[in-house]
Amino acid sequence: MKKIVNLVVLFAMLLNGALFFAYSASAAGPNTPLSANELIDANTISQTGLQNADLKATVASLIRTAMGLLGIVAVIIILIGGFYWMTAGGDEGRVETGKKWIFSGIIGLAIILSAFALATFVINSLSTSINSAT
Repeated sequence: MKKIVNLVVLFAMLLNGALFFAYSASAAGPNTPLSANELIDANTISQTGLQNADLKATVASLIRTAMGLLGIVAVIIILIGGFYWMTAGGDEGRVETGKKWIFSGIIGLAIILSAFALATFVINSLSTSINSAT
């Protein structure tokens, strides 16, 4: 299982590097640096709404998205543990493995939720202090 995950991650990294190299090689000459306007056109920026977004809101949105993705990973870990436990068929080793996965997933979920609460508190505190200073 670990080898499969490692191979998938390695393949994704290699594919990402190859695509980035091919894009940057075709977009400009060998010694021409790309400007921001060449990488992202104005229509894309206007469609995302980033030119009008507040920095605090953008950072908060990125943190919420990252924490949401990590929460999904933690839930998947809990589900893997449940799968091990349910398919153990009386094998105590697999039951213990499933319990360890579930316990690790619950600890990870608790850490993610506390990090989310801390990040939300810090962003709200900074936002309040910045707004009161101006």
